[in-house]
Amino acid sequence: MSESSAGGVARAATAAVASAAEAAGGWRRATGIAGAAIGVVAAGAAAGVAIERMTVGRGIRRRARLALDSVGPYGALRGTPGKALADDGTELHYEVDDIDPDSTANLGPRRRRLFGRKAPAPVTVVFSHGYCLGQDSWHFQRAALRGVVRTVHWDQRSHGRSARGMAQARDGVELTIDQLGRDLKAVIDAAAPEGPIVLVGHSMGGMTMMALADQYPELIRERVVATAFVGTSSGRLGEVNFGLPVAGVNAVRRVLPGVLKALGQRAELVERGRRATADLFAGIIKRYSFAGRDIDPAVARFAERMIESTPIDVVAEFYPAFTDHDKTEALALFADMPVLVLAGVQDLVTPSEHSEAIAGLLPDAELVLVPDAGHLVILERPEVVTDRLADLLARAGAVPAGTTVGDHGSTSSTAQPG
Repeated sequence: MSESSAGGVARAATAAVASAAEAAGGWRRATGIAGAAIGVVAAGAAAGVAIERMTVGRGIRRRARLALDSVGPYGALRGTPGKALADDGTELHYEVDDIDPDSTANLGPRRRRLFGRKAPAPVTVVFSHGYCLGQDSWHFQRAALRGVVRTVHWDQRSHGRSARGMAQARDGVELTIDQLGRDLKAVIDAAAPEGPIVLVGHSMGGMTMMALADQYPELIRERVVATAFVGTSSGRLGEVNFGLPVAGVNAVRRVLPGVLKALGQRAELVERGRRATADLFAGIIKRYSFAGRDIDPAVARFAERMIESTPIDVVAEFYPAFTDHDKTEALALFADMPVLVLAGVQDLVTPSEHSEAIAGLLPDAELVLVPDAGHLVILERPEVVTDRLADLLARAGAVPAGTTVGDHGSTSSTAQPG
């Protein structure tokens, strides 16, 4: 995409926000700043936006999205639902996939190769998802482990099927990563009150696990037998440049917190603007989620849908917590157990250097850097993530030794959905 095209995309985003602002009178100044910030981000992302978004008719693109929504199988897995109550009264939705008692008899030849015939140990694997996502982001890993090991998938507060954070919506309390750690404790108490636990977290989910350890070290020592940190960070997120030039990064850092706060206060107006510029934001989402060009369009649309479904006021509410996040010291609590640290080499949101830093503090951890993968490595390269996760579970005694998942869940455009 040419530089002039990139500038056109940025100007289009700015114009869309400014147009919506006309209805808000005194809010014009805030949206003017918003337009500038969006323009900077759009210009930086434009190089990764497919050229067809500029040449294919809007109606055709809309029909294509609807078609992908209707046929995409991703995110359709459901378990036994439950509700955990956070310390501020927020209802947290979780789902349990229990071990199939007849799994060894019912597994096909391929599943028998993956996990053998021996019944797994009574371990519960708790999956925590990332910012603007939901429990369904673990679709491929959930499909691979379904019925073989007990798993818990939950939606973080204000995400997915969980309720809006009460302390935030009712009392205006700032959201913190520590609060998410307490939320995870509530989910564990409700869904896995006893027995060994494996913690698996992607991005914000990994930070949530660190906050859990910081506040409940005895839980980590007594019950957690293995941990997987995927595309996450223990701190210094304020230094991430998101693949933008220095001037752009500085501009975004300076105005973005205030801009998001202003946008969150006019959520209905902004949501209309998001819908009006859906094609632009789809390109930005793809740029910051995936690195490869052969991603299955249905998978890309699935990720887009999850991110789009996060209300702008929730986006605004959570964002400041990442700058304050620093749980480096809490990592020491994971030192005496099997640990997997995995990241996409081309992750622009939580760069792989942050995973390397985590592994550097946990010298016995397995560090896996996945080439040609971005922030949503769990969807982009699920076969790698699930393979290394199966090995971690084997080391923790949750599944038989020697497990592998091969190329299960490949999401290339030529592959069938896993």
